[in-house]
Amino acid sequence: MSGTLQGTVYDVFRRSVAQHGHKTFLEILPETAQAYDLEARGYTYALVAEEVAQLRSSYASAGFGHGHRAGLMLENRPDFFFHWLALNALGVSVVPINPEWRSAELEYLLGHSEICLAVVPASRVDMIVQAAEAPVCVTTADLSGLAAAPISAPELGQVPNVDTECALLYTSGTTGKPKGCVLANEYFLWAGIWYAQLGGLGSIRPGVERLITPLPLSHMNAMAFSTMVMLLTGGCLIPLDRFHPTTWWQSVRHSRATIAHYLGVMPAMLLGAEPAQQDRQHEVRFGFGAGVNPRLHAAFEQRFGFPLLEAWAMTETGAGAVIIANREPRKVGTACFGRADSRIEYRIVDDQGNDAATGQPGELLVRGTERTPRFGFFRGYLKDAEASAQAWEGGYFHTGDIVQTDEDGDLHFVDRKKNVIRRSGENISAVEVESVLLQHPEIAGVGVTAVPDPVRGDEVMACIMLRTQQNDSGRMQLARDILDFCLQRLAYFKAPGYIAFCDWLPLTPTEKLQRGQLRDLARTLVHEPECIDLRGSKKRPLRRESLRIRRRGCDNSRDRSVRADFHPRRSLVYCQGTRRAARRQRACEKQPRRAVFIQFHSRAGHRGRCDSAPRALTPLARPHTHGRGGRYHGVAASGARCSDR
Repeated sequence: MSGTLQGTVYDVFRRSVAQHGHKTFLEILPETAQAYDLEARGYTYALVAEEVAQLRSSYASAGFGHGHRAGLMLENRPDFFFHWLALNALGVSVVPINPEWRSAELEYLLGHSEICLAVVPASRVDMIVQAAEAPVCVTTADLSGLAAAPISAPELGQVPNVDTECALLYTSGTTGKPKGCVLANEYFLWAGIWYAQLGGLGSIRPGVERLITPLPLSHMNAMAFSTMVMLLTGGCLIPLDRFHPTTWWQSVRHSRATIAHYLGVMPAMLLGAEPAQQDRQHEVRFGFGAGVNPRLHAAFEQRFGFPLLEAWAMTETGAGAVIIANREPRKVGTACFGRADSRIEYRIVDDQGNDAATGQPGELLVRGTERTPRFGFFRGYLKDAEASAQAWEGGYFHTGDIVQTDEDGDLHFVDRKKNVIRRSGENISAVEVESVLLQHPEIAGVGVTAVPDPVRGDEVMACIMLRTQQNDSGRMQLARDILDFCLQRLAYFKAPGYIAFCDWLPLTPTEKLQRGQLRDLARTLVHEPECIDLRGSKKRPLRRESLRIRRRGCDNSRDRSVRADFHPRRSLVYCQGTRRAARRQRACEKQPRRAVFIQFHSRAGHRGRCDSAPRALTPLARPHTHGRGGRYHGVAASGARCSDR
């Protein structure tokens, strides 16, 4: 399949200019324009082509060319697209630079990527110069003061093609230093083609769609999927400076957007606003994203009137292994992201590398077809051949994501492998616990991670940001309320054993938790006196079982059922009943002196007995037989079996 793709991102743009020159390619809304101190306006394909041509000429004259890398700290400004396309035409790879990064982070990126050109705001020029150890030409978007390239182009004279490096995207670095993913033109071309051919609820109408995205262009979703599908189909891209919850719908309506890209945090924030008559007054046909809280998915679609198509992909996989729930049934509310198409091969494996059974969670391993297993994927981690080889161990890319399949073959997301908390032999998803905690009205943000426990291995700790400040006594009570809130919605072992109230949480630019920093933060906070220890309140609750006792041919269901408090891992059951029920049972038996005994068999194989009078159950070592009575049966609400022989 890779042989069918030709050219570069710039070549795609050039063809679109010829076909859609008069149509709008970029739309800058007033809110975004104000954030960047720009003019709110639209840019046609033809106008963008003029900007690109001027920049290309200037860069070429300065000696920049095939094999160079250029850092772009241009955020979601229109200048990003102008410079990217101009540099791509010359075979220069672009490296998006996060404007939030400071000296240490910039030193790492500049040194690791070996960029020889940096295009940044005037206010950041000095910082880049100080962070650079090797010679770097630092300029602004208007190329004022553009100097000659400090080194000659490594592949000067060679024509850029589909295999030429197009971009170097750094992963979020949630667990360590960011890794640089080398992405060829093939990666971007296939992302656009895949999206354009998606179909189903995500069908693309050429020359019609208007796609709004608040995601940063340093993210593969915005740079590869959003940009390329609009370029390939003659659509309009509407990049926002960031997500603004209070003005989101105003931007959507003003832009006449037909497609909205989202992150998982966005639906929750939008649902937090008061319902309004205008909630469905928009032109959005579908949302494309990942990570929506399963408990909020249906509520969002019902309120705002369009489907959120949950997808799975990574910077490393691109569209080479993207999976999306774009056809019904989408199984909304189950963290379902669809099923893999025929171009993707995958495995779900347990910790021993064995294939997991249906319904059992395991790590997702993916690749393309056996003939072209890496088509559409990244080319590898820059300067880290060992990590690249480990990622592709066994011929599949190891995603680090824990998923499971259902009986229909649909895939359901569980959590990142590194986010799984192992407590007393139980595997707990940090994301699952976070999704429940975020439903609490007092919680504005939360990060859940593991902290060491001398008995259980790991304990669940929640670092929580509150909507309103609380004093010490209020925090203690609130922590207990939060624990109770969790115990009503989760298995007891998943509830947080520690709660720490924080003023901030470590986040990436795309609002993802930086898991490595969160883990370090939690391991510091757990020893602070302000951290609230709730481990003593995490107890397995007694199950209330409703039993109906009957003998074959004689049913006492008219009486109040015997009630039992059943402990699932012990043989003790505390029974409550009525002597009236016992009397009726004996009358039915015509054995007035005989007590009615019940033998309990739990699902775990535990047994015990009790009579219908309020006495405590005594454990049984073997089935109990009493008198000449026949066999009795009872059915517990949970499905546990009980009988008397």
